[in-house]
Amino acid sequence: MRPFFRQLRILILLLVLLFVAADAWWVDWRTARWNQTQWVAVYPVNGDGTALTQKYIESLTAEDFQSIGEFFMKEAKFFELSLPEPTKIVFGHIVDERPPAIPEQRKGLAVALWSLKLRYWAFRANQLDDTAPDIKMFVVYHDPATHAGLAHSTGLKKGKVGVVNAFASRALAQSNNVVIAHEVLHTLGATDKYGGGGLPRFPEGYAEPDREPLYPQRFAELMGGRIPHSRVEASIPRSLRQVLIGEQTAREISWLR
Repeated sequence: MRPFFRQLRILILLLVLLFVAADAWWVDWRTARWNQTQWVAVYPVNGDGTALTQKYIESLTAEDFQSIGEFFMKEAKFFELSLPEPTKIVFGHIVDERPPAIPEQRKGLAVALWSLKLRYWAFRANQLDDTAPDIKMFVVYHDPATHAGLAHSTGLKKGKVGVVNAFASRALAQSNNVVIAHEVLHTLGATDKYGGGGLPRFPEGYAEPDREPLYPQRFAELMGGRIPHSRVEASIPRSLRQVLIGEQTAREISWLR
């Protein structure tokens, strides 16, 4: 009987994997059509366990993330998307548990296992909500007084989930929103457009690649990440007012055909 039960377990696992793959394909197909608004839930997480960070995340409201939705509406209008509101940003509950840590070696089996752990973790964290958002963004806040830098943020197309490392600071709130918007586009299929040293790649990582003179650029391309001031100098945008979506990114998320 043991071979039978072993084969049964394998069959059940294959059916589960088939269901997950089919569901992912359906979500990607529906998203690419852009015939309905994508609901993006933002969940704050206390990343360092401090009282200051906890006080900050408890003060957050949906309005703190309003600029993200407004940015996507503005850019969608520029690319003549028929859907006037491509994303709806909603504020989720505070999540007490931190997400699984990204493996140091970002390749192979370690990344695949981490991706599965993150998607399962996000599924459990979402169970407290009455609705199921299309995209789940977990924003992990840290006290800027004790964290000079932050770990890399990430957004997964499979599972439509992202983890953003951010600063618990009102002064940096709009800068945080730039990173959140960047990771949202990763979940929709956009790729990074920067290279070594974090410098945007030309031309796809430039917001205005045809500008004359080319430098200084006035805006950052969202997936390029920074505003180029010269071939070797670039600065981080302070808010989404200093950011645009480029043509290649628009194609990757099916805003252009």
